[in-house]
Amino acid sequence: MRLEPVVLDNHIVRLEPLREDHRETLREIAQDPDMWALTTIRGDGEHFDPWFDLMLSNQTAGNQISHAVRRKSDQRLVGHTAFLSIFPEHARLEIGWTWYEAEARGTGVNPACKLLLMNRAFQAGARRVELKTHGLNQRSQNAMLKMGASREGVLRQHTKTWRGDWRDTVFFSVLEEEWPRVRASLEARLEQPRQG
Repeated sequence: MRLEPVVLDNHIVRLEPLREDHRETLREIAQDPDMWALTTIRGDGEHFDPWFDLMLSNQTAGNQISHAVRRKSDQRLVGHTAFLSIFPEHARLEIGWTWYEAEARGTGVNPACKLLLMNRAFQAGARRVELKTHGLNQRSQNAMLKMGASREGVLRQHTKTWRGDWRDTVFFSVLEEEWPRVRASLEARLEQPRQG
């Protein structure tokens, strides 16, 4: 499996490898504290620069590829998503650190991003794509199930959050042989009206 940072593009979104010049626009849309309520680290307010710097440093270290999400309909940045926990020797990676401003949620933005990212991962030789979320994040879990990912289970008290409590982490995955079915499902969703 070999992944390099590249622009990924379809008719709904353009995923741009994260650069310093994305910082100020992403800062503006990251200020919704509700967006960070169930995350392990914060990225709003005074926490934004440390979060952004971490995303850039992980990318420089080669164990993450972050993307700024640009909505094609108005050319605005509306969020962030990443490849992380990249293990070429095991042909697996995770898609995560995904967040969108409120008006982009529930539109075609997330399925369009997942279609691009998974397609890129499997074309690069991945056998397994992982996704995980907070046990309390029902919206995220529902999105993963709707996409066609398999719910694998819960790791109890898996990760300490920025609030100091312990998160139960729910794991999902898509395997290489499942990808054609999941891809068809995502493509069908993007054919529907009102894709934002």
